[in-house]
Amino acid sequence: MTVEIGKTMPECAIAATSNLTFSPESANGKKLVIYFYPKDMTPGCTAESGEFRDNIEAFTKANTLIVGVSRDSLKSHDNFRSKLGLPFELVADTEETLCQLFGVMKMKNMYGKQVRGVERSTFLFDSSGKLVKEWRGLKVPGHVTEVLQVAQKTH
Repeated sequence: MTVEIGKTMPECAIAATSNLTFSPESANGKKLVIYFYPKDMTPGCTAESGEFRDNIEAFTKANTLIVGVSRDSLKSHDNFRSKLGLPFELVADTEETLCQLFGVMKMKNMYGKQVRGVERSTFLFDSSGKLVKEWRGLKVPGHVTEVLQVAQKTH
């Protein structure tokens, strides 16, 4: 079962930073941006997470919660969050539960080798919990601005 436009996220509970557990109810009446990224501390993921951080006030004003997801451990996430000063939680999807629900695991070329990894993707849910927009295989520059603009127009 995967998440589709117009549908809500299936029930799940996955460990997140700050000793929290992420579930679809985490947004609780707010819009929700879930962004999947390949790995903590890598250049693209650092840039993307930093852009979400730098726009947190605008997302908050748009009643939108941000959650980052990768397969890294909670310890890795804690280090990444403190190094970048991220004001939102990161989900440690070590069992690939969310990765499977959202269909973001892909075969990618890395230094000439085929490796299975997370495709950089972002999903926006409205305040009733329905998926309204998805961005897959995206490029970091300008992406967060686009997500913010859609979030601001979404109810």
